[in-house]
Amino acid sequence: MDRKTQVVVINRLKGVVEHVDGIVTMLDQECYCVAVIRQIQATQAALAKVSQMILDDHLHTCLITAVRGNHPDEREQALAEIGEVWSLTNR
Repeated sequence: MDRKTQVVVINRLKGVVEHVDGIVTMLDQECYCVAVIRQIQATQAALAKVSQMILDDHLHTCLITAVRGNHPDEREQALAEIGEVWSLTNR
């Protein structure tokens, strides 16, 4: 992952941490359930975006390197990993 993407991903994850802390505070303060659920959904969306960014970077760097490489085992492993990730993200 290039440094620019890494910084963006880390900053987004720090925002997720703040969201989670906010959810904990909301629960401590016994906030309205639907408000808490909305914050949880926003946090899940933020994590999904981070996951997509990392996957996109992986596809354009690590996977391409493995597929273009001369090691069939590495190619197969890289493709299997992407298949596993893809099936997990499309549940």
